[in-house]
Amino acid sequence: MFSTPPEVRGLNLDLQTRCLHYDSPLDIIAIKLKCCGHYYACKDCHEALVDHPIEPWPRSEWHTEAVLCGNCQSQLTITAYLQSNSRCPRCNACFNPACRNHHHFYFAVPESTR
Repeated sequence: MFSTPPEVRGLNLDLQTRCLHYDSPLDIIAIKLKCCGHYYACKDCHEALVDHPIEPWPRSEWHTEAVLCGNCQSQLTITAYLQSNSRCPRCNACFNPACRNHHHFYFAVPESTR
């Protein structure tokens, strides 16, 4: 039995969660934001569509499924995503390694790892 993939919000989305802001072949993740509980293609889409700031996920909640692979629609825990070496652990699709530059917007990461 197949489950329905979660809704992803964003601007000019394609079927693999690419958006107006990030549309390279590797930009295939969406992140469920702690502040509102919805998946967004990126922080810029969130900023354009809602009127509140992003709240980063605290480390104590990194067991939460909050990252969606746009290729296979699998929901990954934050920990699994951060340890994935920029590849989906379920389908092996490549994620954009430059996304690590934005992790601090989504996940409460220590200053020393930014």
